[in-house]
Amino acid sequence: MSLELYLAYVIGCVIIVLVPGPIVTLVIANSLSHGARAGLINIAGAQLGLAVMIGVVLVGLASLIETMGLWFDWVRLAGAAYLIVLGVKLMRAPAALGEPATLPRVGFFWQGFLVLMSNPKALILFGAFIPQFVDASGDYVAQVILLGLTFMAMAAVGDGAYALISGRARALLAPQRLRGLSRFSGALLIGGGVWMALVRR
Repeated sequence: MSLELYLAYVIGCVIIVLVPGPIVTLVIANSLSHGARAGLINIAGAQLGLAVMIGVVLVGLASLIETMGLWFDWVRLAGAAYLIVLGVKLMRAPAALGEPATLPRVGFFWQGFLVLMSNPKALILFGAFIPQFVDASGDYVAQVILLGLTFMAMAAVGDGAYALISGRARALLAPQRLRGLSRFSGALLIGGGVWMALVRR
């Protein structure tokens, strides 16, 4: 792979990372409600999901999607429903928000993993975007790993910035405003779930 091709890929990754999707929605909502640590744990789960996607690309994502296209649709809808349920729970949370997170750390981790795995943007990225930058005359495995790790690093930095900024904003709010913040975070998750459900196959 040439340096010019790799730099073009990096620019494409920056654009993709900057466009908010379900993971960013989840990270912002949890960081606002429970602090930056919850959002960062979400990101760790999403990173595992990205690693799984890289593995799927290595075994042939195009044929897998073709064979299991309907299954991916059901996964997407399940992810959308999960986001909506989380949003409703946040909106109905008691006023004493801002106390320690109601979910254990592993819960936030698996939230990030499940939402990433049901995210259509991730499927598009790994199914259509990355293969365009693979040089057929080079080492396919090494190139996919390099491109995948590059995206993982950029996603971690971008999503981490969302988590830290949202967590900082939460820390600056007066305790009496945390109830409204909970409702806003819940609305973000519901909106992200509706968006995911309405995305065309």
